[in-house]
Amino acid sequence: MGSFDNLDHDLMMKAVRKHAQERWMELYIERWLKAPAQDEEGRLLKRERGTPQGGVISPLLANIYLHEVLDGWFERDVKPRMMGRCFLIRFADDFIIGCELESDAQRLMAVLPKRCGRYGLTIHPTKTKLVKFSRPKLSDEGKGNGTFDFLGFTHYWAQGRKGTWVVKRKTAAKRLRRAGKRVWQWCQHHRHDPMREQCKTLSSKLRGHYQYYGIRSNYASLHVYYEHVQWAWRSWLDRRGGKKRMTFQRFTKLLTIFTLPPPRIVHQI
Repeated sequence: MGSFDNLDHDLMMKAVRKHAQERWMELYIERWLKAPAQDEEGRLLKRERGTPQGGVISPLLANIYLHEVLDGWFERDVKPRMMGRCFLIRFADDFIIGCELESDAQRLMAVLPKRCGRYGLTIHPTKTKLVKFSRPKLSDEGKGNGTFDFLGFTHYWAQGRKGTWVVKRKTAAKRLRRAGKRVWQWCQHHRHDPMREQCKTLSSKLRGHYQYYGIRSNYASLHVYYEHVQWAWRSWLDRRGGKKRMTFQRFTKLLTIFTLPPPRIVHQI
């Protein structure tokens, strides 16, 4: 949506008044919204739309705005008109809508751009799509009939230990490539740092990755990232010069001294 840059100030204040009755609060929020922005040359630019980039209040204001655009509208106007069951899950400006019937999903796809357009927002043309995500039959040999990405995870159907179809999640390929690229660049720029400092930072990066992506059924993706961190570290240690090359044998021995945290499932969900 690009919602942070396209919030209509008048509609924003109208939504705020539904949740805040104090006049002083309205005045503060209005000042935050209309505060001029400074460009790279130091000039002040008048703000006509959107919320301050990096402002601590911007996520809260965006949630109030999108609650009016999507959440309230979905519960009030959409659900009563659907022929089957449906639900909405939204996190900031990312959301998915699940419908029991395909006809309901098609009707929603037709009205959703109009609804967002009334509030100055647009639906992303490539990320917005209809996905058939129903439970496959037990006789099917594939992994279901569609996947979708949400909040950095790819959701897909797979057979569980008991042979029944269950929804599983793994790190989205795009997120995994991006994380790998960042750790590669970090190892390149810090290859001359002391080994202990490098190990400390890389361990912190791994633990942070596990804290978010360490959910049940995602161990394989965690291990891919873990191996990529080791590969990037060894590759740039090998390029920082010296008489001895950082061979695989030498690096393996090094890991017994400077250990990296192995993959682990943090969230049993």
